[in-house]
Amino acid sequence: MTAAMVEEIRRRLDAALHPSELDVLDEGYKHAGHANEGKGHFHVRIVSPEFAGALPIKRHRMIYAALGELMDSGIHALSIDAKAPD
Repeated sequence: MTAAMVEEIRRRLDAALHPSELDVLDEGYKHAGHANEGKGHFHVRIVSPEFAGALPIKRHRMIYAALGELMDSGIHALSIDAKAPD
């Protein structure tokens, strides 16, 4: 399931934020034995012109909005590195 989830995260972020760079990593191995209710741990590194002029909290909210219900149904933890191209 995690490979499919990585691809779904990538697909949604690509469609919504048109990144010039996008890395989505499954970090579930870092949380072995941690109760995660069947959801995954992921890291996103994204560079998008959509983030120009936006504060980090707004960038994170844009990512959460793009991921929609995955934040409730497939993602337990998400670490984010979001930058504008500059």
